[in-house]
Amino acid sequence: MPELPDIETYLHCLRPRILGQTLQQVRLSSPFVLRSVEPPLGAAHDRSVVSLQRLGKRIVIGLEGELFLVLHLMIAGRLRWARPGGSAGKPMLAAFDFPAGALLLTEAGTRKRAALHVVQGVAGLQAHDPGGLEPLGSELAAFRAALSRTNHTLKRALTDSHLLSGVGNAYSDEILHAARLSPFKQTSQLDDAQWRALHDATLQVLGRWTERLKQEVGDGFLEQVTAFREDFAVHGRFRQPCPVCGALVQRIVYAQKNEANYCAACQTGGRLLADRALSRLLKDDWPRTLEELE
Repeated sequence: MPELPDIETYLHCLRPRILGQTLQQVRLSSPFVLRSVEPPLGAAHDRSVVSLQRLGKRIVIGLEGELFLVLHLMIAGRLRWARPGGSAGKPMLAAFDFPAGALLLTEAGTRKRAALHVVQGVAGLQAHDPGGLEPLGSELAAFRAALSRTNHTLKRALTDSHLLSGVGNAYSDEILHAARLSPFKQTSQLDDAQWRALHDATLQVLGRWTERLKQEVGDGFLEQVTAFREDFAVHGRFRQPCPVCGALVQRIVYAQKNEANYCAACQTGGRLLADRALSRLLKDDWPRTLEELE
């Protein structure tokens, strides 16, 4: 799923292309992508784009007259830029036509989850805001208050859109590795120094990757959105060496299909976290430390 650095880079690409331009029409290839009824989609036609913003993991295209198009890419939704009237074939869900080109909304796979809402007014737009704190530019006190609102594991707290805005599975792994904190440590267990480390890591990881993606794109358009980047420290790097200490990155699966990637040496004092399925199967044979794993 595109996360904060990806969404911010999409906005970086869109501003010079559509801000101030007239949305001529929206072509729907799949009627199921449109999840709202009132106002009708046709109300967005022939209106100028006056704003672009991120709302959690959503992209908001603001049109004149306080009409908003809210795009939620979910897991497999992606944006592409094409020539005027262009198409992306079967994966295309919708096309937003502008004089200079077409913004294409695509989604791979058979399970179509990406969504488009047409919203009237600022109050209507706020109904789509999960309410999480915007991490970039946040102060430590506000960050701590947001994540400790309820007692959760750090992994869950970072990825809860009602607590923190725009962070998902990939960047939460990177943040926790940079902070040298276990993904399953409870928010109630953090001391002052650990809260500072977590806040600093959040700002650094999200800020660094946002700027890096923007620089890589340059004047082009973001084409490669992936949760598995070669320069990540731990996410998607199971059994590969940690770039800090060289220990092999570990992975656990929890809550059905969710997973956490971490370095035991850097984050858990060498202790291996228990994977529910395998630890139940192996019982006493489940390794507890890196030494036992070897």
